[in-house]
Amino acid sequence: MTDKPLVGDFYDYQSLLTDDEHEVLLRTRTFMESEVAPIANKAWADAAFPHDLVPGFAALDVAGLAYRGARSLLTGFVALEMNRVDPSLATFFGVHTGLAMGSIARCGSEEQQERWLPAMSRMEKIGAFGLTEPHGGSDVAAGLETTARREGDEWVINGAKRWIGNATFADLVIIWARDEADDHVKGFVVEKDTPGFTATKIEHKIALRTVENADITLTDCRIPEENRLQRAGGFRDTAEILRRTRGGVAWQAVGVMMGAYELALAYAKEREQFGRPIAKFQLVQDLLVRILGDVTSSLGMVVRLAQLQDTGVYRDEHSAMAKAFCTARMRESVGWAREILGGNGIVLDYKVGRFVADAEAIYSYEGTREINTLITGRAITGLGAFV
Repeated sequence: MTDKPLVGDFYDYQSLLTDDEHEVLLRTRTFMESEVAPIANKAWADAAFPHDLVPGFAALDVAGLAYRGARSLLTGFVALEMNRVDPSLATFFGVHTGLAMGSIARCGSEEQQERWLPAMSRMEKIGAFGLTEPHGGSDVAAGLETTARREGDEWVINGAKRWIGNATFADLVIIWARDEADDHVKGFVVEKDTPGFTATKIEHKIALRTVENADITLTDCRIPEENRLQRAGGFRDTAEILRRTRGGVAWQAVGVMMGAYELALAYAKEREQFGRPIAKFQLVQDLLVRILGDVTSSLGMVVRLAQLQDTGVYRDEHSAMAKAFCTARMRESVGWAREILGGNGIVLDYKVGRFVADAEAIYSYEGTREINTLITGRAITGLGAFV
């Protein structure tokens, strides 16, 4: 492993990690740069998930770090490292470890945690998370259409989900459904090959193409009571999971803009116009500094967010503002990086175009900017502006 500073970590926030944490980070960085980077463009262009890389991800031993006592600062930097190379595979990993494992860790009984989490930590079983529906995104808390009906020791689930990452090949999918009896939202672990469960890959995406998002249909799926998440009693439990993963998306955004910044900086030093590197032109330096400013301010925000998580004073509005702010900065930063590359910025070979496209998905998922703004606005004014 080679220890080198992160080009975009201008204030050296990485130095806040312990030596042991730094080793984990270097291990992740080495894998992403040596194994993922060489195939990232082709996998994205082909919209084909590279299943052969899963054992390499498993060998990193970083799945489920948060549930094994790791600091949020470390899990955040791991997410950053993955995203600065390939936001698609970073999203695959985030769905598995943050949403799927997070649901079981937060809402599962001790028996359920022992049954599933060790294998998921070793990535022997891959997870997915089914909340969003064809007719419900931002309003899914109030309008969840998927239903669950208890019949003896089983639950019968009917409904549909959309945009479910990993679902085409996941060994288990966390499905959130409304109990017909009490109208409360409950979580269920639906295992692969359950009769009545189908997952169809969504085609023709222009962002995160390597991720296999799926449309899910559930037709009279019979799920044993032992697969109902025993500590999920309502949507507030679902929201608790999203509160933590929403902060993770802010870390994703920092990684994406840092990756784009590195590419733009290297290109500006090599690309010559008018007999000199374009990095020598004032307007190019202005764009580079703007991007670096976005990276630095966003990184400072998520580092503080991680500290709040670890001290137990982390609230919904903290993650909401970080997600809204960092993804907005990401969106403008990758655009500036593309601008520095000129026409080459839209050619996949130069990689920046992939970051520009992937940023659009990250900007929208785990709560849109508008929804996260309203969560933060309600916290600072004491007045809800939701319609």
